[in-house]
Amino acid sequence: MIVNELTRVFLHKENGQEVRLADPGAEFSASDVQNFYSATYPILTNAKIIGPEIKDDEVQYRFESTMGHKG
Repeated sequence: MIVNELTRVFLHKENGQEVRLADPGAEFSASDVQNFYSATYPILTNAKIIGPEIKDDEVQYRFESTMGHKG
């Protein structure tokens, strides 16, 4: 049996483009990664974390902005 460790990838949309954010470290939780990147991408401070979803041999998390949405 072969066990492969899947890499984590964090995704968010900015100006209609999907941005892939590298995993800063396995010791970071998804919330920690969100806080880590919020200095570069301030919109992440109010984003919702979606995932994890395994896709294309990656563990993908999505940061979805809640700004501009009602309800």
